[in-house]
Amino acid sequence: MEIKILGPGCPRCEEVMKRTIDVLAELDLAADVQKITDLMKIAEYKVIATPGFVINGKVKSVGKIPSKDEIKKWITEEQ
Repeated sequence: MEIKILGPGCPRCEEVMKRTIDVLAELDLAADVQKITDLMKIAEYKVIATPGFVINGKVKSVGKIPSKDEIKKWITEEQ
């Protein structure tokens, strides 16, 4: 499973990263979690507002901090 957090490294992006790591720990799952800060790479996902949340190449969230429950749902769907 590949998860990408898209954003310039702002506190909101850091919070999404933290929540994602927490959810993975709760579910006892391993995943390739990457933080993408390069604006050209972010644009490839057609994300115009950050933070962005991408799992297995699918954009799940743009411009907001998803709840842990939302993140858990997306991860479970992609297993």
